[in-house]
Amino acid sequence: MKCINKSLIISLVLIFSIGFTGCGKLEYDLKYNAQSCALFSYASDEEKADTFASNLCVTDNGLSEDEYSAKAMGLFDLNNKETIYAKNVHERLYPASITKIMTAIVALKYGSLDQILTASERIYISESGAQVINLKPGDTMTLSQALHILLIYSANDVANLIAENIGGSIDGFVDIMNDEAYKLGATNTHFKNPHGLSDDEHYTTVYDLYLIFNEAVKYDVICEIIHMNNYNTTYHNAMGEPVEFECRTTNLFLRDDYDNKSPSGVTVIGGKTGTTNAAGHCLLLLSKDDSGAPYISVILCDSQRETLYSEMSELLEKIN
Repeated sequence: MKCINKSLIISLVLIFSIGFTGCGKLEYDLKYNAQSCALFSYASDEEKADTFASNLCVTDNGLSEDEYSAKAMGLFDLNNKETIYAKNVHERLYPASITKIMTAIVALKYGSLDQILTASERIYISESGAQVINLKPGDTMTLSQALHILLIYSANDVANLIAENIGGSIDGFVDIMNDEAYKLGATNTHFKNPHGLSDDEHYTTVYDLYLIFNEAVKYDVICEIIHMNNYNTTYHNAMGEPVEFECRTTNLFLRDDYDNKSPSGVTVIGGKTGTTNAAGHCLLLLSKDDSGAPYISVILCDSQRETLYSEMSELLEKIN
């Protein structure tokens, strides 16, 4: 048996020690720890990755009580990424037909404007007093027509028509709505239907609606539709016969017969209304100031329609 040099043995021990212990340990499962960020540095601000909220208004829940009767309110400056006013903006509430903004986003992302939608018996709305155009099985219209009726007239059966045709089923479409809302950061939102009729598990917040609407206004077609005060079109029944339809916007800020206009220096571009017994009176708006700078304002759960619009006017006054 040959003798082994002691220095060689020591060297081998050190090599194996480094290989299997301490800083030299082989580790492929890189778990997060509080010091992880200290391992990385950047040469300049330009090279830093943007955070999720870098282009968004950020706020706490805001006031819990104030002089307004609305349960929750928010006013957001899109250019300066500032929250001008906040009241209960993270409180979960029913959104009523403001839900249809999310419906429109999903429809445009996964459908095409010239796509033909066909009504089935499953789109029928049975709730008494719900806004509908009384679609019958076999009725057809394009997605473009459906979006106009959805956002201007707020027809609930048209919301189901869009959902079933774009999502394969109403439930499948609602799953996509929830997925897309989550991607936008609307983590306090959960949809159970595409129209907003009341359900205990159908809720959102003022802040989440800001996030959703901030995405919606990136679509030119949505901005165009929400600015219209009336709409006329012709769709077809199951026999191929034309069915005439015309409507006026549910948004009183856009109607000539409404006395309580937006404050001086502010122009309402458009938005979405929502009203149910459970949700109260709700309103979501895109507005601009005299320089053209955009703002989103949201009111949920106001006591009555007249109060809703007067309080929204007061909220918009804060822009100036």
